[in-house]
Amino acid sequence: MMRMWWLLAALLLAGCASLDGRTLVPGKASSAEVKALMGAPALELKGANGDTQFYYTHYPNGRLTFVATIGPDDRLRGIEQRLTPLYIAKVAVGMREEEVRELFGPPREISRLPRQQRNVWEYPWRTAREMRILWVQFSDDGIAREVIEMHDYEAEPENSWG
Repeated sequence: MMRMWWLLAALLLAGCASLDGRTLVPGKASSAEVKALMGAPALELKGANGDTQFYYTHYPNGRLTFVATIGPDDRLRGIEQRLTPLYIAKVAVGMREEEVRELFGPPREISRLPRQQRNVWEYPWRTAREMRILWVQFSDDGIAREVIEMHDYEAEPENSWG
């Protein structure tokens, strides 16, 4: 029975390896190879420098967003996880929707606050210790008016806080 658990765990880990593209080699893998391993991206953005970014979200339940950067030569430049404290710290009041989308890709959800005339983009993420959530409120002109980042109380079990 113990062997069966190890086999199941190994199969699950092997299946997850394609989510982050860790087996792809920067400078060698093509965009077709990235898509073959990681699947269709949730969003593709072309940069002014000729690079294309593929955004791989794992919504609705996931809390990771991997961005694969493809150079103009159709070769993978690198893959990075964007829902991290480093990138979240870059989000600020005054940013445009396009800038936030470029950082994190599409949000898990967009909701509307009609009285405030704002759209709220939701990005769930995690640290090693806890579930977190980032909300960015945009006014109708597409400018971030409020940024809220906090512990995601809805994602944690009720008894975990006390």
